[in-house]
Amino acid sequence: MTISPLIGSWRRSGETIVFTNGCFDIIHAGHVHYLKGARSLGDKLIVGVNSDASVKRLKGIQRPFNRLSDRLKVLQAIQYVDLTIAFEDDTPLQLIEMIEPNVLVKGGDYQIHNIVGSNFVIAYGGIVKTISFVKGNSTTELINRIKGL
Repeated sequence: MTISPLIGSWRRSGETIVFTNGCFDIIHAGHVHYLKGARSLGDKLIVGVNSDASVKRLKGIQRPFNRLSDRLKVLQAIQYVDLTIAFEDDTPLQLIEMIEPNVLVKGGDYQIHNIVGSNFVIAYGGIVKTISFVKGNSTTELINRIKGL
């Protein structure tokens, strides 16, 4: 996997690089709140996005609902996102090790010590943060409401 030269230029110019990741299968207001919060922690936000095969392994054979190319298009249209990078693995560890973000962010359902890559980021002096969810705005809740129709 080759990382964008853009990241190197951000780093050389002293920009604070924030990284988060997820499936982002059905983007909703909770995701926008989360991405806005993540972006507020630095100058540039990179979002790692699970590939379709990775989402299937993590969420089940009926997922993703939206293919990777569509999920990337939607994320790239959100003003808080500076760069998206798709990854094939079930975790973004390899991507985190390549990017070496200043700040690693996940949702509030994670404990910092359980966030993939947290030990790596903390070891070189980076910061690991969580951002709280907006109550009633989760993909699982949205799917369950749709199923109930």
